[in-house]
Amino acid sequence: MMTTIFSRLIRATPLAMLLLVCSATPALAADSDLSLDLFDHWAGIASVVIFAIAYALVIGEETIHLRKSKPVMVAAGLIWFLVAIAYQQVGESEIVGELVRHGLLEFVELFLFLLAAMTYINTMEERGVFDVLRSWLLKAGFSMRQLFWVTGALAFVMSPIADNLTTALLMATVVVAVGGSNRNFVVLGCINVVVAANSGGAFSPFGDITTLMVWQAEHVEFQQFFSLLLPSLVNWLVTAGLMSLFIPNEQPDAVNELAELRHGAIFVVGLFVLTITLAVASHTLLHLPPVIGMMTGLGLLKLFGYYLQTQGGKFDSPVDRVLNEQSLSLEGDSALPPSSGNARYDIYLNLQRVEWDTLLFFYGIMLCVAGLGAFGYLALGSDLLYGSLGPTTANILVGFASAIFDNIPIMFAVLQMDPDMSLGQWLLITLTAGVGGSMLAIGSAAGVAVMGQVRGVYTFFAHLKWSWAIVIGYAASVWCHLWVNAALF
Repeated sequence: MMTTIFSRLIRATPLAMLLLVCSATPALAADSDLSLDLFDHWAGIASVVIFAIAYALVIGEETIHLRKSKPVMVAAGLIWFLVAIAYQQVGESEIVGELVRHGLLEFVELFLFLLAAMTYINTMEERGVFDVLRSWLLKAGFSMRQLFWVTGALAFVMSPIADNLTTALLMATVVVAVGGSNRNFVVLGCINVVVAANSGGAFSPFGDITTLMVWQAEHVEFQQFFSLLLPSLVNWLVTAGLMSLFIPNEQPDAVNELAELRHGAIFVVGLFVLTITLAVASHTLLHLPPVIGMMTGLGLLKLFGYYLQTQGGKFDSPVDRVLNEQSLSLEGDSALPPSSGNARYDIYLNLQRVEWDTLLFFYGIMLCVAGLGAFGYLALGSDLLYGSLGPTTANILVGFASAIFDNIPIMFAVLQMDPDMSLGQWLLITLTAGVGGSMLAIGSAAGVAVMGQVRGVYTFFAHLKWSWAIVIGYAASVWCHLWVNAALF
């Protein structure tokens, strides 16, 4: 069975992959009946060329030092100009506005979700949470190799509850704090965290937005997701085991300064847990987008920031007061007097530190893909993949496509295609979409966010050097699922 599957994969042409990528647009997945078959139109061909050039510039970010958001934002605008021209030529110009608005809606939800998560991460860092965790890990006497496994294990265990994106952001911060100037450890540690977070998120409805999508579509029941626990664990263990061989078994650099939590740190962590709970509960119980819970939690953090502004400064150390006095007053409460001469806490400083290049990169990518889909690649890709290649081969290809684009729009597109598949196949695509994005740094929200947070060290090419190990782990997890859950096919 596995020989037949992989022989089909080898015979699959690059066109098949391109069609899958172009079909992965939430805008057209939701309104595929509005799109036209214009993939052979000159504007469609020109759009593919524009996107290819922009994507090449994204890959070359480390070499040419051009932020990844810039080329894809320009490409998104040019592609939609071409979509509008093509639709106008065939007398369907009124459809374009509706199509692009659906793409923008998907981006706004992702944008606000990431904005809230990153702000919480920055606030916990500012309150000293990660400094204390780093200090604990160092005092525990772990070697570099042991720290590699500990951070990966924590990411795997946390992501089914806290979701893979926020888990990866949190643990990557710890990796950087522990690794210090050891560039090799930071790179491998970040890759390990991304793989572990994506793997852990694949077997839980709470671990990834894609698993929530599948659960809400009622293709897989809650308890059935746990059939992916062993394949997900295999994916991480195989990849981490191979990479750990290249980490020296030596002690990290000693940290002399003492780390302590600033006032309100524990409460901020509690608010973060509450925010994740709100996001999950609002989505699963009230059928609201997860972003509603995340933004509500961000509002709670802002309210707590008001307390820190007016009262929290009294509890800061003298060093903290000196650092705070250098901050800008952006909260807009200028009428409030400072407490005992202490500088006020300002949450907008943590909002400023959000990785805006990453957020705008998502805008460009999602709108580019939506524009390509407007030329009719969704129906063509569905027919080629699920009609010609079969569900198993197509679902494995979804994992490779997730390494090129974010898995969220890809899973959304497949759900809208709604192919007739068994429970085992729906679990397979849940697994491949969840862990396949780890093969490239830009393949998942976790990877893109960590790449932005650890800019200059954890880069596209730094990740690419270890993609061979991730591909081996990916193949092992697929084989494990096909073997362990064979009765579900």
